[in-house]
Amino acid sequence: MKSKMNNAELQMRKTKAVARGQGNLYPNYVDRALNAEIWDVEGKRFIDFAAGIAVCNTGHTHPKVTQAVKDQIDKFSHTCIMVNPYEVGVELAEKLVAAAPGDSEKKAIFVSTGAEAVENCIKIARAHTGRRGVIAFNGGFHGRTNLAMALTGKITPYKNLFGPFPGEVFHAAFPMELHDVSVKDSLKAIENLFKVDIAPSDVAAILIEPVQGEGGFYYAPPEFMQALRALCDEHGIVLIADEIQTGFGRTGKMFCCEYSGVEPDLITMAKGIAGGYPLAAVVGKSEIMDAPLPGGLGGTYAGSPVACAAALAVLDVMQEENLVQRANDIGASFDKHLGKLQKAHPKLIGEVRIKGAMVAMELIVDGDAEKPNTALTQAIIGGATESGLVLLSCGFYANVIRFLPPLTISDELLEEGLEKLASLFEQAAGQ
Repeated sequence: MKSKMNNAELQMRKTKAVARGQGNLYPNYVDRALNAEIWDVEGKRFIDFAAGIAVCNTGHTHPKVTQAVKDQIDKFSHTCIMVNPYEVGVELAEKLVAAAPGDSEKKAIFVSTGAEAVENCIKIARAHTGRRGVIAFNGGFHGRTNLAMALTGKITPYKNLFGPFPGEVFHAAFPMELHDVSVKDSLKAIENLFKVDIAPSDVAAILIEPVQGEGGFYYAPPEFMQALRALCDEHGIVLIADEIQTGFGRTGKMFCCEYSGVEPDLITMAKGIAGGYPLAAVVGKSEIMDAPLPGGLGGTYAGSPVACAAALAVLDVMQEENLVQRANDIGASFDKHLGKLQKAHPKLIGEVRIKGAMVAMELIVDGDAEKPNTALTQAIIGGATESGLVLLSCGFYANVIRFLPPLTISDELLEEGLEKLASLFEQAAGQ
């Protein structure tokens, strides 16, 4: 039933009832959504370049996903996979294991959120190695639970006011060519940790996003991933790839670490896994995954049968509609349009970063990469509603516009959205 209230009235209700810490970027309340379009309660239409933060890779309310959910609900909605399991969960685990990169024998577990997947990776790595230390990277984002916040490499807004955090967590520089941080610099930072803070024999895991999400969509070069693999092999460290935002075709591969040819020991999966239904997973090498004792891993809602049914449908849709390749086609369209913008505004656009349909535009001042243009970023995000777009920002200095359209977006809608974006940019830049 359509709400009789407008956006402003609903925002007043929300402000009164929901804690300010759980804010909302846009004051537009969704009435319905279809594929890459959203309509608010006032009937305004938006082209979605966010996909619920890379969750709806198969688009909003894909009919095959929706039907799978309806069919499962007619059977049962919950029994707890650790009490009375079900075939839909087993089938999904088999398919995720088969889809994960590398030839090693693998197993999976299910949880409910990406942060849970990250925390369970650390539990598994510690159980396997008998060690406690973990190395993550500056600018990384791994979730909002206490351990996940400790692993996250950015204070505001994710960690501010929430400490203390668990110990034995260390951060190293992430390679960023635009900001003169080389692969050599990053590897040297890890070696420095080994000399100053923790011996490699005490490190359980190294955790990395193949493309940093909240950190600004910086891509870990293949040589860096390969060097981390060699380093972990040398010291018996578990290599964890956080593919929560990069997985399920988003970057033009099923999983982004495939670009480097590296097989991680453990992979986190969430977001695009189930087309909008809460589900996350860890997939990894069997001998590592089996380190925890029975009952050591799990969760009441882990592997919801409804979400598992949705995820199986998502995998079918991805194959049937060739969405992995579609991500590359979308990236090419962004490259064309954002390339024109960058050529016209070289002093405002420091870099355009594209890996499949995971796209970023970093905004700067006077052509200086070390001068983040947060004002222009805020102006573009603030004007998106009026332009009929849903956009997101990110980055260490909140000066990056990120684009995560559904992989099912049509060419026509994509072009319309990119034209709206160009107009919005010109307007904001001219203010």
